[in-house]
This record gives sequence, C-alpha cells and structure tokens, in this order.
Amino acid sequence: MRVHFIAIGGSAMHNLAIALHKKGFTVTGSDDVLFEPSISRLNKYGLLPAENGWYPEKITPGIDAVILGMHARIDNPELLKAQELGIKIYSYPEYIYEQSKNKLRVVIGGSHGKTTITSMILHVLQAAGKDFDYLVGAQLEGFETMVRLTNEAPVIVIEGDEYLASPIDRRPKFHLYKANIAVISGIAWDHINVFPTFQNYTDQFKIFIETIQPGGKLIYCKTDTVLSDIVTSDTSEITKEPYVLPDYSIENDLTTLLYAGKKYPLQVFGEHNLLNMEAARLVCASLDIKPEDFYNYITTFKGAARRLELVGKNANSAIFKDFAHSPSKLLATMHAVKAQFPGRKLIACIELHTFSSLNKDFLSQYSGTMDEADIAIVFIDKKTFEQKKMEPYPAETVKAAFSKNNLLFFNDPKLLLNKLETVKMTDTNLLMMSSGNFGGIDLIDLKNKIL
Repeated sequence: MRVHFIAIGGSAMHNLAIALHKKGFTVTGSDDVLFEPSISRLNKYGLLPAENGWYPEKITPGIDAVILGMHARIDNPELLKAQELGIKIYSYPEYIYEQSKNKLRVVIGGSHGKTTITSMILHVLQAAGKDFDYLVGAQLEGFETMVRLTNEAPVIVIEGDEYLASPIDRRPKFHLYKANIAVISGIAWDHINVFPTFQNYTDQFKIFIETIQPGGKLIYCKTDTVLSDIVTSDTSEITKEPYVLPDYSIENDLTTLLYAGKKYPLQVFGEHNLLNMEAARLVCASLDIKPEDFYNYITTFKGAARRLELVGKNANSAIFKDFAHSPSKLLATMHAVKAQFPGRKLIACIELHTFSSLNKDFLSQYSGTMDEADIAIVFIDKKTFEQKKMEPYPAETVKAAFSKNNLLFFNDPKLLLNKLETVKMTDTNLLMMSSGNFGGIDLIDLKNKIL
C-alpha cells in the first residue's frame, strides 16, 4: 500500500505514519510547518519531508490513499490534486477504522479523562502480556509511539476525541470508530468554536452511543447527571454498565485504593483519576482481566504525560503540571491537589490557550473554578490573541468571569515568571495548568529556582 499524509507533522498524524511504515506500507507526507518531537520521530524512520511546504506533484495515480490532517485547509494544493485524480481521501480516524474493521474496538470518549483512561488500560494490558493495538493522545512510558497498528492484534484501544475529523469531514472523530466497547467519562461543554451550544455538544455523545455496534457495551460514569440522563433515554441494543467512585483512603499524602479487604497504594491521586480507574477496570474486565489483577497492575501506573505530572518536589512542597484547560478539568485537578495535600497552600496558574477558553462568551463558564486556590493566577499570552486573530480583553474581564477579585492576571510570560520565581513555597504546592506552554516558560528551570 502507498499512503500519503497531508499535514504529516500533527501529533496523531505522524504517529499513524510511523505505525503504517512499521506495518510495511510505503509512506510519504508533506507539511508547511513541523515541530519537535514530530521532526525527530519522522526522521528516525526516514519519513521526514525533505522540505516544508505543499507539493501537488507528490500526488500521483499510484497512491492508494491520502490521509488528510486537521491542520490542512480545504484549498490545500495536494488535496485538490488528490480530488482531481479521484484518489480515496481519509481522515485519520477513518483510516484507523479501516485498519481495525476486523478487531474488537474499544473507544474511550468523554469531555475529560480520555487520555488517562486509555493510558491505564494500555498499562494493564501490557503488564498482563496481552497483544493489542492502540491510539492514545499522549506519549506514555513504555510505549515508543502513540499509535500501534498490526495485522495480528485482536483488540484495538482508541482514545476517541469529539473534535472534527478533518477539514472536509465535519463529523466528530469518535463517531467514525464504530465501537464494540465504549466509555464515556463525562460531559462538560467544550469546543465552543465548533459546537456553539451545550445542546449541540451533548448531541454528539448521543450519536456516539448510537454508533456502538449491536450487542456492544457502554461503560459510563453514573455520577455525571447530564451523561446519566442521556444514557437513560437511549434505546440502543447494547449493555450499559455504570461506574462510581471506588473505596479509597488518603494518608500521609498517599492515596490507597481499597478492594475486597486489600489495600492497593497508588502513584496517582484525585477523585477524577479514581473514577478514570474504574472505567479502565471495567474495560479490562471485558478483556478478561480479573479485578485483583487489574488493581495489582495499576499500582505501578505513574500517569500520562502532563496529566497531574510531578515536575519536582521537596519535603514540604511540590510542583505539578497538568493539561487542564476547560472549567471541569480545572475544578477536578485543583480539588485533587487540595484533597491530597490538605496541610499545604495551593498556588494555581491556568493558561487560557484554546479557542473555547479564550472566547469572551465562554469565559463565564469559569466562574468559581479557582475558589480552592490560595493564590489564583490566570495567564493569556498576548501573542495567542494575535495568532488566533481574536480581540484581546483586559484583566477586569477575566476577574469578573472567574468571580474572584484577588485573582492575578498576566499577559506577558516574563512578568508571570517574575511572579512565580518570588513565591514562597514553604508548605505550598504550585499547579501549572495549560494545553499550551506558558509562553515558553521552562518549568524545570523554575523548579530548580524555587524548590
């Protein structure tokens, strides 16, 4: 098979390119801009484009399929050439399905926790010696790439994003996988630039449930009332299996899970992670992993990259970074740190970086989300407004939206760094939350200075 990637540098795209290369496909690709780690990974396998840019001459009749990344535009010259030649064009979720039609497909959906639940499942299946394929949205310890596709593996575990599949396919990605076993971790409005109303957003999860194959299974968080109402009203011919928070305890800054009279000390913490763990346990049970084996394996799970990831610590302080950017994720992450370390103050910093979080009409969704912080900081890099062609707004607008008068606001990374370098860290934790990079602030360097 000859496959060409338009916008090969994307996170999922370059990992899929590598996976197909390993499978024996002839893979080519283009992109107008590439960043690390895509550059190094593609170069390692001889897949790095010789030059950045779009080259329609690369699109020839001998290509069997073109995979179109979300970064490309609808007038992309390579896309137009492929359409002219009548070459089959796929989004990457379409092609993942194409490569897994004969496998048992486990799809993890939800507004939050997708990466963590998927990572937990992969960790346990690997520990149990199972053969499986996967697609996950973060780099995981013990896994070279974020995508694996083989002919042999009977199961594929897929992180199912609700964002759009491609510039020419406006369906959410998780609608395309046709799950046999599905998970929904919860529903909290996101991607306002694509789903302008909450109803429009929740409808995507109703459709996702309808795509579960007949005789399949839905595993869902019972404590999410919006989700529970949707599941209750659904009439699909599938099994519906709810999960709730498991029994646990927190002692000496350590979370221990309690099951069948035994204690399982964990390396992760937070009620949201414990809920994620229950979702993963039920998936693994469907794949013939016994509960006691699951809990034994999960004690060595250290978390996915940037999901409450420990940057550094000393005897009485710690710095964490987290991918949290939506209101629900912000609440859950902050509550987890406060509950795990009740004797410590919390300095919490959120970077508003996505289209949704920066949308002035959406800002009010953050009201009260930073109330647990002893010092609350919101950062918006002024360059982000310019890059996204959005109208900037003043600190007063942000403070009013968060309903927190003593909230600190920065739009210059140098000023934010100056503030962070002067904070007193005695009996204090620092939580840095963003889907961006805080304007290039080096968190390791910051850790070395303040801990």
